[in-house]
Amino acid sequence: MAMATLQDLQELPLPFATTAILGGLSLLLLFSFFLRKFGSTQKINGQSTLPPVPEVPGLPIVGNLLQLKEKKPHKTFTKWAETYGPIYSIRTGAATMVVLSDTDVAKEAMVTRFSSISTRKASNALRILTADKCMVAMSDYDEFHKMVKRYIIANILGANAQKRLRSHRDTMMENVSGQLHAIVDGHPLEPVNFRKVFESELFGLALKQALGREVKSIYVEELGTTLSKEEMFKVMVSDMMAGAIEVDWRDFFPYLRWIPNKSFEKKIEQLAFRRKVVAKALLKEQKRRIASGEEGNSYSDFLISEAKTLSEEQITILLWEPIIETSDTTMVTTEWALYELAKSPKCQDRLVQEIRKVCGSETLTEGHLSQLPYLNAVFHETLRKHSPVPIIPLRYVHENTQLGGYFVPAGSQIAINIYGCNMDKKIYEKPAEWMPERFLDEKYESADLFKTSAFGGGKRVCAGALQAMLISCTAIGRLIQEFEWRLKDGEEENVDTVGLTTHKLHPMQAMLKPRLSQ
Repeated sequence: MAMATLQDLQELPLPFATTAILGGLSLLLLFSFFLRKFGSTQKINGQSTLPPVPEVPGLPIVGNLLQLKEKKPHKTFTKWAETYGPIYSIRTGAATMVVLSDTDVAKEAMVTRFSSISTRKASNALRILTADKCMVAMSDYDEFHKMVKRYIIANILGANAQKRLRSHRDTMMENVSGQLHAIVDGHPLEPVNFRKVFESELFGLALKQALGREVKSIYVEELGTTLSKEEMFKVMVSDMMAGAIEVDWRDFFPYLRWIPNKSFEKKIEQLAFRRKVVAKALLKEQKRRIASGEEGNSYSDFLISEAKTLSEEQITILLWEPIIETSDTTMVTTEWALYELAKSPKCQDRLVQEIRKVCGSETLTEGHLSQLPYLNAVFHETLRKHSPVPIIPLRYVHENTQLGGYFVPAGSQIAINIYGCNMDKKIYEKPAEWMPERFLDEKYESADLFKTSAFGGGKRVCAGALQAMLISCTAIGRLIQEFEWRLKDGEEENVDTVGLTTHKLHPMQAMLKPRLSQ
């Protein structure tokens, strides 16, 4: 194989030039042999090995990484599935990754073969940000995972907890509605930044659910300053989301982990430190309230008084997890749903008519959701086209198994391409189009919350699925009930997303007009 040119190395999305120089010719030869041995199709115990995707010629160390440099791997994976099938293998540096872009195979991985692939494969950034996988979503499936998932379901995300916390969500919706009306009344001809309003109120809701009270500011001793609610959001949510998708080139070459990457480590560790001390300050304030005899019944109170086996660092992570998950993923789905409705007057009118038929002159609330099938279809169609997590965080195969009839060796990584599953032409007619009416079909009646794979499945199914549906559906329905939505001129083409996510790169700019009372 030919050596990479200097220009090839300079154009790589990560600093692979350093790796190539350090590895030298002997490393190239070693990996050429390795890839030839394990990358070819063969039979093992009667099972075919996975079909591999061809690599870029001349770069055996890099494997398929160069082909993913557009930073939207879920779209590349989906294109490859059309050629190589719904399950195939790629090389990402030193690792073999098995990519699944088929709903049935994805369910097989998440449910049937779960015992063989229940371990998370965290990037260096996520390992630091989650204090070595202390959060429920990133922990390995073991006794710790089961214990802390019970905590969070019982106190915040389960059905009983949702009933207990409904007043917080009702207040949030009143605040969102009131702020949008005030903006439109004051500046009727100007576009509205929906995200700015909704994001702030979601963060306020997340803090109330976790702490049992409204938090407008907090003094952080380690930072020597008082942070406003907006500054807390930056530290606990937006900085964390940005840090989570930071890539360390050593993720792909673990045998070179001894080489320092100080700029990366300093950046991520600083983000983790700031998040940690803010969460610590919130817990300290809760302890002060408890000590003073103030009555409390929140998730943080439970963690402080009942979770005796957890360290302080684990508690701060578990306090932070529902805050970031409530504040971000629900916002992504709601913004995309309103974007699509604003772009489609026909769909918007159909939803308005359904809401008027069910609610009459009443304001839409969570109590109406079960009677609004088209609103439910809008929610699920948005999840299908704009899944907040297009690729489920990687899993690790810790024992030989099989998927889709293929042999998958221990040591492989599993990437479940949710985007690819939801763009499957065998299941969805014209999958690139947003058509809520498809989810009114009888074949999607079962498993109401899991019509798509957006919430995962099996024992690792997302614990926040119910809350996401309640908040998002209520927000979409009520805001369509109260306002006519249309996109600002030129906004229809504003569909770029942030990095590996479906988070809109630029907030939606919409023109709102209050609807006349019926």
